[in-house]
Amino acid sequence: MWPDKLIPFAIIALIIVLIIFGPKQLPELGKSLGKTMKSIREGAEGKDEDDELPAAANAEADKKDETKDEKEPAAKE
Repeated sequence: MWPDKLIPFAIIALIIVLIIFGPKQLPELGKSLGKTMKSIREGAEGKDEDDELPAAANAEADKKDETKDEKEPAAKE
């Protein structure tokens, strides 16, 4: 059965990861993996950070982009 083969494979994979990254980086890897999985899950559900912003915040962000464009000097040709 496949669970019997999965456990030794998982143990070997964990040992290899521990050797490659070391014990100090494993918590960071787990944290970044969790954030990535959360981001993928939210993307699959159709949730975005932009959807959560109120209309006033979106208008303010657009205004900042416009003023940024005005401050940049024109390219000389």
